[in-house]
Amino acid sequence: MENKMANPAPLGLMGFGMTTVLLNIHNTGAFPMSSIILAMGIFYGGLAQILAGIMDYRNGNTFGTTAFTSYGAFWWTLVFAVYFNGKLGIPAFKSGFFAWYLFFWGIFTLFMWIGTFKTNRALQTVFLTLWILFFMLAAGEAFGLGNAWKVITGIEGIFCGLSAMYASLAFVLNETRGKTILPVGEIH
Repeated sequence: MENKMANPAPLGLMGFGMTTVLLNIHNTGAFPMSSIILAMGIFYGGLAQILAGIMDYRNGNTFGTTAFTSYGAFWWTLVFAVYFNGKLGIPAFKSGFFAWYLFFWGIFTLFMWIGTFKTNRALQTVFLTLWILFFMLAAGEAFGLGNAWKVITGIEGIFCGLSAMYASLAFVLNETRGKTILPVGEIH
């Protein structure tokens, strides 16, 4: 009896993509930080990605396990750092140290991007724009680059999130229809 496993990538990519778009709409200055963004970070960006990572573990996919579990944990650490910053006896983080946090996520993502070179163009785009986003966020924090930089970074982050949403939808539609509805740029 065959035990066919579902592809968890669309769940993880959509959880990442939607949460990233919402956070970066905030980063452009369009809306203040709110419970909507924090809730998405905990549940869809965080929990859904961790579940996708666990499902990819079961599927034997080291890349997917590492990516989804790590970025799910990223969302949880980010929400915790933002919400509990200077509360409940937890010391507030300094802007420079937050820049290091973002920088190391950028380094991790740069190496994950290299891991996409034999996958498809859609995933390559997600990880390329994500490591650029982390480095832009880190630079903005480290050097106080101002509002114009935040807006540009937010726009880049929206593009990153939308690219993940596209990949998610492409994987779902292409699989359910049994043909290419949305191309992902397969590498042969």
